[in-house]
Amino acid sequence: MIEVKEITSKKELRKFVTFPFKLYKNNSYWVPPIIKEELESFDPDKNPVFEHAQARFFLALHDGKIVGRVAAITNQYEIEQQKVKKMRFGWLDFIDDKNVSKSLMEQVEKIALEKQLEFTEGPVGFSNMDKVGILTEGYDHIGSMVTWYNYPYYVDHMEALGYKPEKKFLESYFYVKDAEIDKYDRMAQVIAKRYELTPVNFSKSKDVMPYVNGIFELFNTSYSKLSSFVPISDKQIAYFKEKYIGFINPDFIKVVLDKNKRIIAFGITMPSFGRALQKANGRLFPFGFIHLLLARRNSKESIFYLIGIAPEYQKKGVTAIIFDLFHKAYKRHGVTKGIITPELEDNKDIQLIWDNFNPVHFKRRATFRKDLD
Repeated sequence: MIEVKEITSKKELRKFVTFPFKLYKNNSYWVPPIIKEELESFDPDKNPVFEHAQARFFLALHDGKIVGRVAAITNQYEIEQQKVKKMRFGWLDFIDDKNVSKSLMEQVEKIALEKQLEFTEGPVGFSNMDKVGILTEGYDHIGSMVTWYNYPYYVDHMEALGYKPEKKFLESYFYVKDAEIDKYDRMAQVIAKRYELTPVNFSKSKDVMPYVNGIFELFNTSYSKLSSFVPISDKQIAYFKEKYIGFINPDFIKVVLDKNKRIIAFGITMPSFGRALQKANGRLFPFGFIHLLLARRNSKESIFYLIGIAPEYQKKGVTAIIFDLFHKAYKRHGVTKGIITPELEDNKDIQLIWDNFNPVHFKRRATFRKDLD
């Protein structure tokens, strides 16, 4: 018999975070999180997302042994302002036993019905800044620090429980040598002159900080039309600034300003930390941080994390400026491969900007939805 237990202590929450370390032990494609950071992201005293979101965490037990986990999440902005009566679920992992997945998802559905919500969907996090989706293709490729990995049987389990794919995502990669990049240098100069735009490079993290609020304000604006969008607050922006921006190589962050010094475009990429996180195995100390620092300096792969263009500048060639800046930075750092993080299949505009890079689609993932009676 499967017992589903709600987490009520920090000790149990640590078990929740570390369960995948056992589930994916010796799996060469799973990328572990940093345990301390994962725990802090679930702490209402440290993560400002809990100002408008709630989460309950559950473990599935069989004979006292942990065999699964799930987080049941509500985002009040989504429910009250956007009128989307959705119960989110995330951090979903389980052994290949349909009794386990059934017990976990029945718990999520029970909470949804208690809250009078209309459907469940996941795996997702609290907002668009979190990981998303069950991997449906590409199981033989290493994950990244911004995506979840899962075994192929997850899809079968969800479908057996009456869940259907809701939002579908593509992940791609390209080799820098194969990208038709020469045209961007010429185009970038023309576009910058035509619209009186100024590209900005950074060499020090402290120089990035004054631009971070503007970057995330533009993120909220440029991503607002996406079907999965939930805006992030000023306090969340401050949280992300403190937690992440200082760790990214500043040469991998680019912005474009208009004549009034307003940010109208940005790009955030980061070195691939997948192998480094595997070596760190969830811990920064005593040696984990060394692996991450080495990857920050020496990784030949770069992950495109976020790109945003102000609505009034979309389809005007501004991406040429961003890509020209990144190409020059990649040459400086010897980057040979770019990895494009999950993009909605129905976001055709973002997919079009990669046409000249000869991208290879190598992973697919999806959120799964179930309507509740």
